[in-house]
Parts: sequence; C-alpha cells; structure tokens
Amino acid sequence: MKFIAKHAKLAVVIAVLCGATSGSLSAMTAIPSMGIGFLRLTIALPFFLIPALRSEEKRNQLAAVSRHDLFLCAASGVFLFGHFFSWFSAVKLTNVASAAVLASLHPLVVLLVTVFIMKRKVSWKSVLAIIVALCGGAVIMGFDLNTLAGGHLTGNILGFLAGMFMGLYFAVGDSARKRVDGDLYVLLVFSVCWICFAGGMIFSGTPLTGYTFQDYLYVVLMAFICQIGSHAVFNMCIGHVSSLYVSTIESGDPVFSILVAVVCLRQIPAFYEIAGCVIVVGALLYYNYQESRDLTQ
Repeated sequence: MKFIAKHAKLAVVIAVLCGATSGSLSAMTAIPSMGIGFLRLTIALPFFLIPALRSEEKRNQLAAVSRHDLFLCAASGVFLFGHFFSWFSAVKLTNVASAAVLASLHPLVVLLVTVFIMKRKVSWKSVLAIIVALCGGAVIMGFDLNTLAGGHLTGNILGFLAGMFMGLYFAVGDSARKRVDGDLYVLLVFSVCWICFAGGMIFSGTPLTGYTFQDYLYVVLMAFICQIGSHAVFNMCIGHVSSLYVSTIESGDPVFSILVAVVCLRQIPAFYEIAGCVIVVGALLYYNYQESRDLTQ
C-alpha cells in the first residue's frame, strides 16, 4: 500500500504488464468464460476478505461506508463482471491482438464521463495523446476484413463490449475510491463481481470439474497475476491518480498482449501490428509527460 501511494504511476505500468497475460492464459484454458471468472475471483477474494474480517478497524471502516458509495462499488463490480465475461469470451473467438485492441477503447468512455459528467478539465494535448494511442490500436488491429468474418465477428464484438464495460468500471469507481480505502474498495467490487459470476455459473450450468490440471493451473496464474497483480492494483492506484490516467495507460495493453501471445500462442505479429505498437507506446509516453506538466502548472 505504501509503495502504491508513493509510486502509483509505476504501479499502474506494472499492473498493465500483469494484465497483458490475461488474453493468452484465457485462450489456452478449456474452462468456459463463466468458469474462468468464478474460479479466478474465488481464489483471489480471500486475500482481501480475511484481513478485513480480522481487523476491527477495517470492519468499522466497512460499516461506515455510505449507501451511495456502496451503490457505486456494486455498480463497478457489475461492470467488472461484464468486462471479464466479454473479455474471456472474446479471446476464445478471435485473436488476442484484435480482442486487446478493441478492449482498449475504454479511455474514450472514461474521457467522456470525466469531461461531461464529472466536469473535470482535460487539456487538449492529453485528449490528442489518447486519440493517437487509440489510432495506434486500430493500426494493430489492421485492415484485413477477413478478421471481421465468421467467428471473428462475434469475438470482435465481445472485445468491444469488454472495452466499454471496463471504461464504465473505471469511471464509476473513480468517485467511490476517493472515499473508500483501497483494500476495502477492492473487496467490495470483487465480492459483487464474484456474486455475478456465481449466479452465472448456476444459471448457465457451467461445470467446475472435468478439466485438466493445466487448465486449472492457468486459472490460478490468472488469479494471482491478473486479478491481484493487475485489477486489484488498478483499483488501489485510482485513489492516487485519476481513473483517466489508469485507463489511458492500460490502453497500452495490446502492445504487451501481442508480445505474450508471441511467446505463449506463437501468434507472430504482422508489420502493421509492430507499427501500431510503436504509435501506442509513443502516445502513452507523451500522455504521461503531458499530465505531469499539467499537474505542476
């Protein structure tokens, strides 16, 4: 917690690196999307639930959370469920690069909420950097219309929905996170998300058994690397940097997702994907530089 408070921007970058493994790990396991989310949260949730229950101070803080903030946390948890389910499904139906790029559109949602609902000022240079980063993501996706054919169309639509849900998840959580401690906020959001997945497991009849040891191993890795190392860290960082910053830096995920896919899935990137990575990284570095200047002025 102290490291995150002192080095929040670095923590966001580390969280992005951890989260970039999610697409490849999800694609490699035979466990259905609903099962991935349920198992991943079941493993990760106790790391936040047990410390909160054992500490009287944390129990008192939890009891003191207002109904308004509880509602925002619950809404954030529902949007996180929507993001996870869409994302896990997308990477099974289209290539990781395309899914990651479409999912990385969430800064647009956060930007719109920040400017028009929260009424916060965002410099035109920062907006330009976000747009350029998203254009770089579009370049990564490429212009091959074949990716929009057959099963890829469904996967791409789900990738797009994953981005929209993530944008809402970041935007809604921004307000509540400033009043709720990071570990308790993560606990509340993850708990609601877990309840959604538990209901989904029952409704869909998704089995929890019958998979290989390797399938379960991939989910365990996702729980620690992606759930705790990525999403929990994102939520804790929002208390120290803006949700727009977290969302924008996270939009660089396609760059790292492609690199992970090369190693894990042997999905070799095309020239336009490499060019798109360069554009995204350059735009994000400029955004980080511009935001630092805005804060000092």
